[in-house]
Amino acid sequence: MGSWSAAVLIVLIAMVGGIIMKRQRRADEMPAERGEKQALKTEIMELKQRIETLERIATDKTRRLSDQIDALDDNGKD
Repeated sequence: MGSWSAAVLIVLIAMVGGIIMKRQRRADEMPAERGEKQALKTEIMELKQRIETLERIATDKTRRLSDQIDALDDNGKD
């Protein structure tokens, strides 16, 4: 085996080892990431529900106030 063959073999072994280690790290992180993603999705859904509730409250009060003003205008015209 010549020196060039040995150098190529060492580089190939290092590359394959790096690829294997990278895949192993990804596999180790995947379950944690899935759990974190699910927790974030749940939090987003809860926040969306809260926003909808707040929008409903805000628009309901505005609508009631508008109706009361209209009622006062109608009473003043009579």
